[in-house]
Amino acid sequence: MPQLHGLTFNTSDLSELEMYKLMIGSVVPRPIAWVSSKSKDDVVNLAPFSFFTVASRNPPTLLISIGTGVDEREGTVKDTLTNIREVGEYVINVVSEPLGEAMLRSSASVEPAKNEFELAGVTQKSCELVDVPAVLEAPIAFELKLDRIIPVGGDHLVLGKVLRVQIDSAAYAGNYKVAIDKWRPLASLAGDFARLTPPFSIG
Repeated sequence: MPQLHGLTFNTSDLSELEMYKLMIGSVVPRPIAWVSSKSKDDVVNLAPFSFFTVASRNPPTLLISIGTGVDEREGTVKDTLTNIREVGEYVINVVSEPLGEAMLRSSASVEPAKNEFELAGVTQKSCELVDVPAVLEAPIAFELKLDRIIPVGGDHLVLGKVLRVQIDSAAYAGNYKVAIDKWRPLASLAGDFARLTPPFSIG
């Protein structure tokens, strides 16, 4: 195989932003965790995070990475992280293509007292095992109890144990399988978004 000519970057030579841009443009597509949480004063929050994956099968655990605030709140602790720390419960809603614009509206940097459900134009749905609302319009929602928070540099890995899964009947394929083609997941790229093409098998 011929040797490909390209560029190399030592992380020690790059700024945080430069390295961040290389990572988010390379580690794609990323699922979007639309996290609903609640403060100790019962103020509801809704915000998207694209550093999101499965951390463990047993116990079923999901992982999100939460950085610091941006824009006028740059360097501050995000409301989602504060709420999860103080309350210990939250919900990860998955984002389908039709919810893309609503999700983007909820990513705005607003004061902690602002209800992002209202900002996004989506509906709160009561959960059974956590005292935090899910997004009614989301095809799938995971009710979670905080397991642990692990600081990594300026970010925080939040591990949550799944207590209950809510799935819209239209997104369920039976036998505990999800009909991905029916709920049309939205993926995050480097500042843009992508829809998934029809899946295919290799081999």
